[in-house]
Amino acid sequence: MAMAASEIEDLIRAGIPDARVEITDLAGDGDHYAARVVAPMFKGMPRVRQHQAVYAALGGRMGGVLHALQLTTEAPAEE
Repeated sequence: MAMAASEIEDLIRAGIPDARVEITDLAGDGDHYAARVVAPMFKGMPRVRQHQAVYAALGGRMGGVLHALQLTTEAPAEE
């Protein structure tokens, strides 16, 4: 059972409320996605911890109902 892009976005926003989230369906099959997550909480955080925060927001769905997620994370650029 594939997962809808909107569900992925909702889960990430629920777990990281101030995040800006962009989801792209890479293969058009609802099973392979790319996510770009920009959140102030990522400032000064190592990339691996940023990714762990996103995976935690997904609540264990990675590798199960969510087959593949190409993940890009960053803190917002300072202006």
